[in-house]
Parts: sequence; structure tokens; C-alpha cells
Amino acid sequence: MKKRDIKILLVDDEPDILEIVGYNLSSQGYQIVTAENGIEAVKKAKKEKPQLIILDVMMPEMDGIEACELIRKDPDLSDTIITFLTARGEDYSQMAGFDAGADDYITKPIKPKVLVSKVKALLRRLKDEEHVEDVIKIGNLTINREEYKITIKGDELVLPRKEFELLYLLATKPNKVFKREEILDKVWGNEVVVGGRTIDVHIRKLREKIGDKKFKTIKGVGYKFVD
Repeated sequence: MKKRDIKILLVDDEPDILEIVGYNLSSQGYQIVTAENGIEAVKKAKKEKPQLIILDVMMPEMDGIEACELIRKDPDLSDTIITFLTARGEDYSQMAGFDAGADDYITKPIKPKVLVSKVKALLRRLKDEEHVEDVIKIGNLTINREEYKITIKGDELVLPRKEFELLYLLATKPNKVFKREEILDKVWGNEVVVGGRTIDVHIRKLREKIGDKKFKTIKGVGYKFVD
């Protein structure tokens, strides 16, 4: 997909942020659409169907968390990448964003060149997803990549996008130890700057939903999925 075909929705209640971020991304050739609050963001997301949404958390009328949850309920936007852009860096805020279905988290202020690199890394996933195995079956667990659906003992389980991506990666090679660097590269992109606890938070969520014994921590190395 060429840059001119990629649409990015920027959502922030601060006009200066919209202008600065919008300028830096549009100068790279991307199509830029803007919204100033969560309600407007949901409407424009459904209308424009962007490949990427950069979403502020703290906004009037409807915050970014609620907007993200509503966007994720739209089947037409299931493949849209959502990353939060916010000055809040607390673990709670990050986990709330991931639980709502966000793929990543950007803390502002951020240097324009770093932002552009991060956006490129996020969008690179659009290409990576074209060459993958559609369905993985391990015991009573079925992972359907095409439908982004998990089935355990016949019961369907819906996971936020990043949890799904992490589970899918580990499940592609059961019992293989995936190093933290490899996980960050394949799930978050090697140019993406994320907090040191990002992987740990997602593994904890997967253990709660899939089963603690299915994920083994290799201290100082990484994680593996146990079949």
C-alpha cells in the first residue's frame, strides 16, 4: 500500500497538536483527517475507515478510551491500527488503553522524526499481515487470524488486537522461547518505542484469559507458549 493511499485519523482537543502532528505526517504523503473529541472521532472513523488512528485520551464530550471501545465494536474497523497519544504516562492509563483495544501508546511531547518513524513502524504491520497462516489449532485452542477470533473448548473469546498478535506469535511455534527483542520487533515493530513493561502487561492479561500454565517466563530472556 502506497503512502498516498493510507489514511490517518488524528484525534486531539488541542488545535496545536493537530496542526503539528498533521503537518509532519502529511508532509510524508499520508492522507490526514482530524477530529477534536471522541464523538467526532467515532463518526469520522466509520465514515473515512482510516488505516491508523492516533487518539488522545483526555478529551471533552467523550474520552479516548470510550471512543476506542466504540470503534473496536465496528467490524469494518477491525483491522484499523489504534495508538493513543497522551501526556499521561501512568501504568493505569496505558492498561486502560490496551484493554479498550488499542495497539500502542505514544507519550507526548514527542519529536517529529520519532513520531514519523513510529507511524511507519505501525503501518508496516499492514504489509506483514498479508503473509500469515490463517488458523492455528493447539489442543482445545483455535486461533483464527483472518477473523481475529479465539476459540477455547468451543467458546469464543475476543481479545484486544495486541493481545491477539502476541498470542498468535507465541502460538506459531509452541515451546519455542521468543526473546523480548523479537517479540517487540514482530508485534510492536522494531522502530516502536514502548515501555519496558508492555510485554509483561500483555502476558499477564493473556494468562488471565487463556490460562496461566500456557505461558512460561524465561527470566532475563523472554516467553514461550506451552502446548
